[in-house]
Amino acid sequence: MAGPVQTPFETSAATLDVAMEPIGLVAPDGTPTPETRYRRDLPPETLAWLYESMVVTRDLDGELVNLQRQGELALFASCRGQEAAQIGAAACLRKTDWLFPQYREIGAFLLRGITPAQLSAVWRGKWHGGLGFTDKCVAPIAIPIGTHGLHAVGAAMAAQQLGEDSVTLAFLGDGATSEGDVHEALNFAAVYRAPCVFFVQNNQWAISVPVSRQQAGPSIAHRATGYGMPGVRVDGNDVLACFAVTAEAAQRARDGGGPTLIEAITYRMGPHTTSDDPTRYRDDQEVEQWAARDPIARYRTYLTSVGVWTERLEDRVRARSKRLRAELRDAVVGAEDFDVTEMFDAVYHDITPDLRAQREQLTAELAKEA
Repeated sequence: MAGPVQTPFETSAATLDVAMEPIGLVAPDGTPTPETRYRRDLPPETLAWLYESMVVTRDLDGELVNLQRQGELALFASCRGQEAAQIGAAACLRKTDWLFPQYREIGAFLLRGITPAQLSAVWRGKWHGGLGFTDKCVAPIAIPIGTHGLHAVGAAMAAQQLGEDSVTLAFLGDGATSEGDVHEALNFAAVYRAPCVFFVQNNQWAISVPVSRQQAGPSIAHRATGYGMPGVRVDGNDVLACFAVTAEAAQRARDGGGPTLIEAITYRMGPHTTSDDPTRYRDDQEVEQWAARDPIARYRTYLTSVGVWTERLEDRVRARSKRLRAELRDAVVGAEDFDVTEMFDAVYHDITPDLRAQREQLTAELAKEA
């Protein structure tokens, strides 16, 4: 079926020019960069909130890793090192803007009020994992790599049709940009000027494949030119830069300017998931170099220099972190096991013969282990 006729998207060469140097507002040593195009002077309460969100995200992340190692969770994908990218991108949006996450976006979930219990249900493999996410304008976690990019574009186009003043943000990884689904999403969004922001967390590794093996072009952001949309590279370990760049892209989308492809340069400090051993494909020196660019340490130094960070703020942050970690453990430790055969009941209104046979097979196998 033919879609609506679209006016050609008029752009200039300057609009589509992609700079190699990532935009940064706070250097790794915590000092302001020479960048003048974007604002750093957010209200003190906003600056403090960003710091609190980053620290709590990291602490919850560590607790979830511990719980998996203790056998309480089936699997977990850590976001350690990527807190600034997630918090910066999500914090600048309205609560009515839709987020389409992958599976590593704890910071974004935290900002939208997704509870520790809701997060733990996902990683315990419960059938209702993700229930309630949509109440916060957050799509359920997408384990299939890149498929949710199309969902984000569809939601953005729906907002267009409904006349809503909202945007969608799709969190992608560098590995996702090697998937056909993401190509289709980028192309469709550009052709229809969908109010969608593609936020790629380039953490340098798609499991064990380095980003250098995923593309031959100058950068992921440079691909935007081929689609006819702006592409921006940003320091993904700089929360203020991620906030500013995403806010600009969101406003452009809201004003009818179409999508933007943002490449946030960051690093996955831990394994791909708790089933992965990163020592098999990357060396300690690389990890140490990125540890020196830690997003939380640099931002704390910056906040200290502008008089926002105080011991009182730190105490408040640690108190909240302790409370949420306790909530997480209460929701997970000692929780009753669930009937895994329930997963067959929620696929179709009436279970199919094939699914019934699979359920019976699984039931028989579990009975042998009892």
